[in-house]
Amino acid sequence: MAMSVGGDSAETPMSDINTTPLVDVMLVLLIIFLIATPIIIQTVKLNLPKVKYEPTTTKPENVSLSITTDNEGKCAIYWNMTRVTHDELLTRAVAKLKAEIDRAGGAANITPDNMPEVHIRGDVNTPYQCVGGAVFTMQMAGFAKVGFISEPPPSGGPDA
Repeated sequence: MAMSVGGDSAETPMSDINTTPLVDVMLVLLIIFLIATPIIIQTVKLNLPKVKYEPTTTKPENVSLSITTDNEGKCAIYWNMTRVTHDELLTRAVAKLKAEIDRAGGAANITPDNMPEVHIRGDVNTPYQCVGGAVFTMQMAGFAKVGFISEPPPSGGPDA
């Protein structure tokens, strides 16, 4: 409510806007949005790891793949430093896994500790189909552990 004190209030119209109802409405809307927002937003509860990165231990039986695109925009997969096609990748992977199983003395002697892993280093600009195809090929060959190698953020940066 506004109140005019002094002067000729009966003769001149009041030119002030009463903002009290507007503020009341805005406060009520704010409270409604604060209550309704958690109900509207639906998320999947995940327990994400609390580490920034884990250092990898390189074992001689591990397979190192590097994936990028060539000048023509096609997928380029490198087994260590040798470029391979998807068919060659599958053939090499099956042969590598078979050799590791034979070296361990049979499939019964394979444990999670001596099972070879695949470490994939993918270029940032590589399309997902290239990386996904390599992961699928290695899993088809029988590798159970396929991981990605990344570069940790520089120390002192926003993620440090």
